[in-house]
Amino acid sequence: GHRGVDSTGETTYKKTTSSALKGAIQLGITHTVGSLSTKPERDVLMQDFYVVESIFFPSEGSNLTPAHHYNDFRFKTYAPVAFRYFRELFGIRPDDYLYSLCNEPLIELSNSGASGSLFYVSSDDEFIIKTVQHKEAEFLQKLLPGYYMNLNQNPRTLLPKFYGLYCVQAGGKNIRIVVMNNLLPRSVRMHLKYDLKGSTYKRRASQKERDKVFPTYKDLDFMQDVPDGLFLDSDMYNALCKTLQRDCLVLQSFKIMDYSLLVAVHNMELAQREQGQADGAATATAAADTRRPAAQKALYSTAMESIQGEARRGGTIETDDQMGGIPARNARGERLLLYIGIIDVLQSYRFVKKLEHSWKALVHDGDTVSVHRPSFYAERFQRFMCNTVFKKIPLKPSPSKKSRSGPAIPRRS
Repeated sequence: GHRGVDSTGETTYKKTTSSALKGAIQLGITHTVGSLSTKPERDVLMQDFYVVESIFFPSEGSNLTPAHHYNDFRFKTYAPVAFRYFRELFGIRPDDYLYSLCNEPLIELSNSGASGSLFYVSSDDEFIIKTVQHKEAEFLQKLLPGYYMNLNQNPRTLLPKFYGLYCVQAGGKNIRIVVMNNLLPRSVRMHLKYDLKGSTYKRRASQKERDKVFPTYKDLDFMQDVPDGLFLDSDMYNALCKTLQRDCLVLQSFKIMDYSLLVAVHNMELAQREQGQADGAATATAAADTRRPAAQKALYSTAMESIQGEARRGGTIETDDQMGGIPARNARGERLLLYIGIIDVLQSYRFVKKLEHSWKALVHDGDTVSVHRPSFYAERFQRFMCNTVFKKIPLKPSPSKKSRSGPAIPRRS
């Protein structure tokens, strides 16, 4: 990818240092949101999806821009009016958006994916900023009208929520960035994380990945580690599968595939044990850690809110302390919170992918390969998620099982 490290040890992207990039992003977003506030509210028109606004930021400042201590750069905003509408749809007010992204320094995430992208998170955990390649940015622009139509009909979705698409031009290079919802709040400790596609071909985490502090495992790892799957209350299970089904249909209509479901697991029992140990070790510091994280402000942005609304009504699992996660249990009956979302949707099924598939299919069984026709991919993805990964909590265990596995999960009244 374009990610590197300079002589001082600072991360760079296309030769621009991370600190200069963060500064440019904050200056650019401050300007573009400010100038947008002078434009009257109106319905989104077709041409709004194709507008690109550009502003030059010389380091000495100009009558439109403040002086800064980075090199000169140009900042482009794609489809500003359309993205303003998306942000409104999710209840993000312009001042909140500005405050989250520009008031405090952005935090660089060290554990980025295989894509070579840089990831930043806003200090209040609301937003992720990710660098994207030219092709991905172009593809997102093409998707916008359909994405708009879909969100209008259905704001509850596990698809990524895109809040802005920008480009920083510095040193003769274009650095495109997208602002999205943050799926994994840093204030909740995740004990496991999986990137699942429903494919088994080469879908095991590499040794390099396993050596990380917070590795991302894959499909074969999941089947090995969690052979019984994750158990959800039946309303929750139905709502989740219905949402996945609807989202896959949307992705299929855009001919998108090779997306993944990111599933992060917070184990409440394990967290309590860790808390107990921490309390024993250092009572004062542990006390600070028990404070409740601030709830995410954007509407429908937590995993719990993004699956259909009917799951909220009177499920069996207590809902006061979910911190936005979806309540579940593992085969041992431990209480879990799941944080999930569909990621990597900007990989369109282009010619390259078709080639990759036909070549792999010759060498290997075509149906287990992760790159596939969009309709086949969507069906296999849903089947894997709703049969292997997520299961309904069984209502009544058989007597033979009962004696083997100790106390059963209580039946719903």
